[in-house]
Amino acid sequence: MPGIHRRDFIAGTAATLAVSATARAAANEANNKVVLALMGAHNRGSQLAKRFGKVKGFEIAYVCDPDERQLDKGIAAVKSGGQKTAAKGVRDFREALDDANVDGLICAAPNHWHAAATITACDAGKHVYVEKPCSHTAEEGELMIAAAQKTGKVVQVGMQRRSGPLYQQMVEKVRGGAIGEVLMGKSYYYNNRPTVGHAEPETPPSWLDFDLWQGPVTTQPFRSNILHYTWHNFWQWGNGEIGNNGVHTIDICRWAMGVDFPTKVSVHGSKLRYDDDQETPDTMNASFECGDKLITWEGVSWSDPYQTGNQIGIELRGTDGTLFVNDAGMTVYDLDRKPVDKLEGSRGDYEHIKDFLSCIRDGGTTNANLDEGHRSVMLCHLANIAYRTGQSLDVDPKTGHLVGATGKDLWQCEYRDKWMPKL
Repeated sequence: MPGIHRRDFIAGTAATLAVSATARAAANEANNKVVLALMGAHNRGSQLAKRFGKVKGFEIAYVCDPDERQLDKGIAAVKSGGQKTAAKGVRDFREALDDANVDGLICAAPNHWHAAATITACDAGKHVYVEKPCSHTAEEGELMIAAAQKTGKVVQVGMQRRSGPLYQQMVEKVRGGAIGEVLMGKSYYYNNRPTVGHAEPETPPSWLDFDLWQGPVTTQPFRSNILHYTWHNFWQWGNGEIGNNGVHTIDICRWAMGVDFPTKVSVHGSKLRYDDDQETPDTMNASFECGDKLITWEGVSWSDPYQTGNQIGIELRGTDGTLFVNDAGMTVYDLDRKPVDKLEGSRGDYEHIKDFLSCIRDGGTTNANLDEGHRSVMLCHLANIAYRTGQSLDVDPKTGHLVGATGKDLWQCEYRDKWMPKL
């Protein structure tokens, strides 16, 4: 990692963590609550604020966002979740981490912040709920895992379907032989997103601390079409649709099929719909060869679902039948194409948050721990590298690392030292 020593990046200070842990334990013994700071209040952050607020045992003490307009939105979301105590709004999440009463961080900031924020929080002795994808580059996931292991902090990745009763029962049925040996997993995501248009560099608006928003990555000029959600479409801050939504269903395929890393990754993709500033593909077909199994993902970001009727879904094909599942339910078909089993359930939003709370209080491994989050997002990172290089990739199935030189310049990125966690 250019400019950063790994030991500095992941090192912890035992004495500091011990003092912080003691202070938190004393503070929380009285109220029996896990106190959190929310980083990123727009869209997903406010959704999480409401959901965490409805789970007994959590309290959100801080809402943090470099866009001052989002602070009131996040604070209101905390209140709407049922929390009686008002959260405090601050721009810099590190101010919240300095509070010994804070036990953990919810990171709903853009992807380029996920690794740095998680490692900073772990080094500060805080647990972390980090949104998907857990990392912005392939290298970052390994650094995050090392930091969590070093500090012993609980880290839950926001792949909530891992905690959903529907998907847990589906995986149990698949592994029990409901469709025989599963040889192929296909998943998809369709959405009709608008154009990001064109925008010229300009002075950042007064309500935005753009230097803080960019945080650890090297700086680029402000443009109006990168905020807020559209940063997903730029490599500097996002990972395209496969990293944004593909990671969810790729993860379920990998989980159900018992796959870790692929052996070969091939991608056909393009930017088809709009003439605009978007850098990531709006159309992609990714193929992951995993020994004698195959996982595929199709993403179309400019056209609504029609035949399927569902925006997101999974198809598992086995030697004895086929299973279809989406957030509404699951159907199993035999070889005569007759439905033989059906199941409804939830995707696991609240169960996922409760799992995070349980692991903080009682120990154990979260349903979507960093190891699993890293394995799943690695397929997305590899697909993006294949797309950007225009070549298929050979992969070490034990480590997920590239075999050969192709794409290694995209394995990591440069960072600004002043935003990195150094002790």
